Amino acid sequence: MPPAGYVPVPPSVPAPPPGPGAEPLFAAPPSEGRGVRLWLGLGVAALAVVLFCGGGGVALVGLLISGSQALNEQARTVVTDYLDAIDDGDFRKAYDLLCESAQQRESPAEFERRVEAEPEIASFQIGDVSLTTELSVPVDVTYASGGQDNLQALLDQDQTTGGLRVCDIR
Repeated sequence: MPPAGYVPVPPSVPAPPPGPGAEPLFAAPPSEGRGVRLWLGLGVAALAVVLFCGGGGVALVGLLISGSQALNEQARTVVTDYLDAIDDGDFRKAYDLLCESAQQRESPAEFERRVEAEPEIASFQIGDVSLTTELSVPVDVTYASGGQDNLQALLDQDQTTGGLRVCDIR
């Protein structure tokens, strides 16, 4: 029994209708497949991260390899042009392929006298660029007299053209 003086307050929200077919005001969220969708979404995100990072890594490695190949090609070309010019007796062309510091050490006439006094090279084989303290390529030479030697062609980059120049072959 209600206490004395109690007056019931009329409800502000009507009660749901009685009987079958009555629907609640808010449907409960679905609980089926929730874990599967979560793990599927995380797997797709992880795959995207791996593809983007892996793709960037592959691109970086490819860039380094192609840069190394281009450097080797440029070094072989300049050393070949230099040695061919000397073999052809075109000392002016060979002198023009020297780096700035080598040209400052000797004049074209001094260069020609020095190179003419060196043994004649019959053939040569140029190796890959070595990036140690100085830029160099190994050159295996066979002299016209029959001897062989392993030389190093020291290279430097021309500041105006960006191309490589021969500084010395020793």
